[in-house]
Amino acid sequence: MRLHTTTVRSLSALAVLALAGCTTGSTPADDPVSSDSAPTQQEGKHSPVPELLSSAALSKRLLDESDLGEGYIRKPQQPRPQDDVVVSGCPALEKLGGDAAVGDSLDFPRRAKASFTYTGGSDSEVAEELYSDSAAKLSRGVSRIFDAMISCPTYQVFVGSTSVDMGTEEMAAPPLGDEQWSQLLTYSVGRQRSVVQQTAIRIANVLVVVSGSPGVVDAHLAKAVDKGQRTR
Repeated sequence: MRLHTTTVRSLSALAVLALAGCTTGSTPADDPVSSDSAPTQQEGKHSPVPELLSSAALSKRLLDESDLGEGYIRKPQQPRPQDDVVVSGCPALEKLGGDAAVGDSLDFPRRAKASFTYTGGSDSEVAEELYSDSAAKLSRGVSRIFDAMISCPTYQVFVGSTSVDMGTEEMAAPPLGDEQWSQLLTYSVGRQRSVVQQTAIRIANVLVVVSGSPGVVDAHLAKAVDKGQRTR
């Protein structure tokens, strides 16, 4: 598996790429996905399920500069680095693959993403991802990644030839939406150290993931959830 340039996971490949000296960026929120045009799905003949939102619809629910406040600028898309990501010291993550080890993008086709930098300092950067799928699939997908990550308090990730020491700690998530997950990720390369909070909230068939420094995530999470569930 390859490490994508999408921030976090969001949601935290942001910190790994920065420490490893790679270029970070965001996947365009309106990036077309061929399966997005599917109509409302049904389970069987008599049990309709909520409509799944397209990537285009999700992109309209992302946070923007006006939501974040003065000083935030959206990052443009950047070329993807081709370095392999290898996990060492965490069997659960080794089984899932390198992308999972850094909280990279979840594997749902309907998605929208954006990352923002802050002119006042890199420690205030923030990234958001929105996904839409059935409630059961979203729940299983997120739990699979988060459970694997918190199963190993410390492990190593190799991004190309760069070794990154990682730590994962489960956090209490705010009581928003239908399900919540949150973790604190610490990345160290030599004397460089970065801390990223990653919080995911499921509201019915929409998943909101916000990543960044703990204070920034806490400041913008409720707004992201409110906007993510808003009927358009």
